[in-house]
This record gives sequence, C-alpha cells and structure tokens, in this order.
Amino acid sequence: MKRILIAGALALAAAAPAFAADLPPPAPIPRAPAAYIPAIPTFTWTGFYVGLNAGGAFGNSSWTTPAGSVGSFSTLGALAGGQIGGNYQIGQFVIGAEGDFDWQNLRGGQTSGLCAPAIIGGCVTASNWLATIRGRVGFAADRALFYATAGGAFTDIKPSTGALSFGGSTEPGWTAGAGIEYAMTDNWTAKVEYLYASFSKATCSAVNCSAGNAAALGGFPGVAPASVGLTENIVRVGVNYKFGY
Repeated sequence: MKRILIAGALALAAAAPAFAADLPPPAPIPRAPAAYIPAIPTFTWTGFYVGLNAGGAFGNSSWTTPAGSVGSFSTLGALAGGQIGGNYQIGQFVIGAEGDFDWQNLRGGQTSGLCAPAIIGGCVTASNWLATIRGRVGFAADRALFYATAGGAFTDIKPSTGALSFGGSTEPGWTAGAGIEYAMTDNWTAKVEYLYASFSKATCSAVNCSAGNAAALGGFPGVAPASVGLTENIVRVGVNYKFGY
C-alpha cells in the first residue's frame, strides 16, 4: 500500500507543472485611479469689447482754386477717444468690426505764396474730431493678435484765412491700416495701431476765405472759393475690456 501511495504522489508531482501551465494568468492587481487634472482652456479672441484710445495725428492739407493751386502744408495734433467692437475666432484667424470716435486738435497753416499775410493773413486748416467704422482681419498667435483693418472715416474740415471765422463741413473718406493687440488677461487687452485716412474736399467760402481788407486791396477776393483737402496719419494706443462669448 505504501508503495502505491508513494507512486501516486510522484505521478501527481510530475503532472503539476503541465497542469499549472494550462491555467489562465492571474489578474493584475488593480491600481488606484490617477488624480483628475482639468485641461487649461485656450484663450479665444471671440467676444465683444469696449475701450479707450489716445495718440497723435499728422498729415497734409492742400488748397486749390479754379485758377490753380494755392498752397499745401502739414497738419499736426493729438487725439483721444473710445471704441467698441467685436471679434470671432476661427482656428488662428480672427475676423471682426470696430467703430470709434475721437476728439482731435489737428491744425496747420501756411503764410507764404497766395496765403501770404500781406494779402489774406495766412491759410489755416483745422479739425476737431475723427470717426471711423472698420472691418478687421487678423492672425492670432495665442494671446497676440496681428491684424489689418480698413473701412470708412469721417471728420470735420475747418478752413479759414487770417482772422476770419472758421467755416467747416463734415466730410466722408476712407481709412486703412494695421495693428498689434495683446491679451494681458482673459478680459483686458492692449493695442497699438496705425491708420491712414483720406477725406473728400471741403469748400472755403467767401465768408471764411476772402481777404479781411479786400476793399483796401483793390477788391482782391482772397482765395475764395478754395477747395480744401485733408489726409491724416494716425498713430494711437488703446486698451479694451473684452466680454466673454
């Protein structure tokens, strides 16, 4: 009997490795779930905004009459105002629109040629405000936006000679330029931009552009009626508050 038991035990020992090889592998020990880390949202330029701006403008005013050119001179002044607009971002491209209104003290004059003081007291062009409404197209490099812009522009052109009162009329025109805007936070952005603007010509009537002492000068009519043109180069900085989309 002992021999039979020993022989059976040896047979079982020999078969154990083969039997174990047929068994499925043990299940892996479960690991604790990793801590959830929320994804950091990507900044978007989509949304509406309002802001303020300030800067300077320099340009040129040209005067002509039916008899020919009277003069051309530089203009210079400061400006400040506000803007409102909106953007929509598609991938890295941004499209939008913006309108602004600025007070400005643009002014320039000439006291030579037909504008000489001995005849009419000098030619002067002034402008007190500037408004634009423009489209914008840009490329966003995360929080930096590089954009081009173009649209309509409006201003008051106020010509005069000598000590006579300023005339003036609101003249339409066009404007185009480019700028860079940077998002300092998710809501506050800052920008710097350049615009060129050209306007339709205003007319300086006899009331504003005749010689102050025409009778004493033998009826010299001054430079009326003069056609007065104005172009501007505008450089300004601004800050905007962007509302969420």
